[in-house]
Amino acid sequence: MRTSQSPRAFDPRVDAYLNRAAPFAQPILTHLRELVHRAVPEIEEDIKWSMPFFTYRGQMFGNLAAFKAHCSLGLFGAAIRDALKKDGFVGENSTGSFGKITDAKDLPSDKVLIGYLKQAAALIDDGSKTMTRPKKAARPTPEGPAELTAALKKNKAAAKVFSEFNPSCQREYIEWITEAKRAETKEKRIAQAVEWIAEGRQRNWKYQR
Repeated sequence: MRTSQSPRAFDPRVDAYLNRAAPFAQPILTHLRELVHRAVPEIEEDIKWSMPFFTYRGQMFGNLAAFKAHCSLGLFGAAIRDALKKDGFVGENSTGSFGKITDAKDLPSDKVLIGYLKQAAALIDDGSKTMTRPKKAARPTPEGPAELTAALKKNKAAAKVFSEFNPSCQREYIEWITEAKRAETKEKRIAQAVEWIAEGRQRNWKYQR
């Protein structure tokens, strides 16, 4: 039976997910869902990657997952993960924060679980970020063709501007030149590039406002 939460806190898509779970998993996941709402009344539900997810104050909080032979509860964020790991939890091989759950006996007591849930929420309240996107590694600037290097040496203005271009702008010119199939085309592109560079123009300056 649900606790006295606002009906909007329970997403019907999560209801449907739990109803499709294996019989052994349904009561476990339903109970875990109730505990999450009891511990963190402001929690919100969603479906992401075909699984129930919980969010709290704009941060990913955790998720439930049902498999053929086990289910799982995951709590997100390095801080709560460290706390769980210190206490001997955190499942291996992406099986959630409490390992593979096949029976209610596999879980800590409700009191302990609620404590972890409240701790996870408190960490978010204190500014902890639970999910961060890894920064994309900057693409290295490809080495310019010798002909372009030689042409730039003959034009000090162009050489200065090119050296001040960011790697992306340099790369656009270098790739445009190296993509030339014929020697004549390559020579023409180098001459055009040096002219534009000396004027401070980027490769696609015609399309820039």
